[in-house]
Amino acid sequence: MFFLVFTSLFVAGCDENQPTNQVQRFGSVTGLKPDKLEYYKELHANSWPSVLKTIWKCNIQNYSIYLQQIGDDYYLFSYFEYTGDDFEADMERMANDPDTLRWWEETDSCQLPLEEDGIWTTIEEVFQTD
Repeated sequence: MFFLVFTSLFVAGCDENQPTNQVQRFGSVTGLKPDKLEYYKELHANSWPSVLKTIWKCNIQNYSIYLQQIGDDYYLFSYFEYTGDDFEADMERMANDPDTLRWWEETDSCQLPLEEDGIWTTIEEVFQTD
């Protein structure tokens, strides 16, 4: 399930006219359940090596997640760079990895989607430097 969400969110940000091997940047946001805050931090402080290896094999680099409290609500912002030349195939490979699927079950249960059709909501890039 997360694969469909992940792919639909991030494929929307792909520019099909970009040359291959050019870095594509992706940002997204989701909510975080307040009662899961410490567990979510603990999970990421002890990320599973097999999941990190899959991320790397799927041409994702510089992957970061940030946390921000606004009022009583918590939000997560993610950023990563994709360096491959077949995003959909790489995301499918990731979604077929058993350890990654188990990881997503753990992390998805902590999150509060901002939209009905996915855990993470793609956000618009309005500025970048090279």
